[in-house]
Amino acid sequence: MLFQRFTLGLLLASSLLLTSIPAVHADDDKLVHLYSARKEALIKPVLDQFTEQTGIKVKLITSKADALLKRLQTEGRNSPADVLLTTDAGRLHRAREAGVLQPIESEVLNNAIPANYRDVDGYWYGLSLRARPIVYAKNRVRPQQLSTYEALAESAMKGWVCIRSSNNIYNQSLVASMISSRGEAATEAWATDFVKNFARPPRGGDRDQIKAVAAGQCDVAVVNTYYLGVMLSGGKADERAAGEKVAVFWPNQNGRGTHVNVSGAGVTAHARHRDNAIKLIEFLATPQVQSWYARVNHEYPVVEGVESSELLNGWGEFKADTVNLTELGRLNADALRLMDRAGWR
Repeated sequence: MLFQRFTLGLLLASSLLLTSIPAVHADDDKLVHLYSARKEALIKPVLDQFTEQTGIKVKLITSKADALLKRLQTEGRNSPADVLLTTDAGRLHRAREAGVLQPIESEVLNNAIPANYRDVDGYWYGLSLRARPIVYAKNRVRPQQLSTYEALAESAMKGWVCIRSSNNIYNQSLVASMISSRGEAATEAWATDFVKNFARPPRGGDRDQIKAVAAGQCDVAVVNTYYLGVMLSGGKADERAAGEKVAVFWPNQNGRGTHVNVSGAGVTAHARHRDNAIKLIEFLATPQVQSWYARVNHEYPVVEGVESSELLNGWGEFKADTVNLTELGRLNADALRLMDRAGWR
């Protein structure tokens, strides 16, 4: 009887131990979990292609970029995410600093993506390029009147400028790039004068700035080109009409070049499907996906030699700033404090 009780106890203990261990599914090696700041419609088609080619199923969660970072921090080791896909080098740097990404080594990615469009230590890789030039009213401004970002702070431009608030990460990265190139003192002097030329207090998104130029509320705006692409190719007649009233000007072509940024991805710190995560990021850097981004998202390929879309080509070639985009994240806090001191709200 004593032996039977002992045996029963062992079986019960073994049963409890087994239930405390996560079940290992045979198909676990065919999964990857993606947290994406891109809307499902702008990423799902390429994820389906990835699954078709590799057999690896992608479980997708989409949300706002800042919300995804907060979610990863809150979930910690319990996060199901293997890959974080988000926008702007500043946000990617924040993710690294928050400890939610891990470094990887990928010969495929290092060969495909220029060094200045990826983290120096392999924590994240740029996957599409977004430029932030000047757009101007075709019927009121001659391109000969424009030259550089710096010139937008000259007194002749008073009342000309529309731009988003200093809370916007794209503007923070623009200012960070200027600090990297020109130094903090010169950039602050520029920002102080630049703010004086605003036609109205900053409000709305990039499309709102384009609409304001088209409506005559201002003459120029600093925006990401893909917003203009969405307006020109979308189904909203009012946005298309507004987009057709503006043209793109590439600033700083005789100097450091036009400010550019990336959307990009990294492997999460606690990825359970690390190899699949790397395979997914490598797939997003292939020419076929890079070309798709250009056509559908109106963003430039980061991989050299991949053809842009007809719409992007119509805006002409331009010289891009070659600053390593890790600088945009490193200098983000400095840029934000500078903008606050300059009165950029």
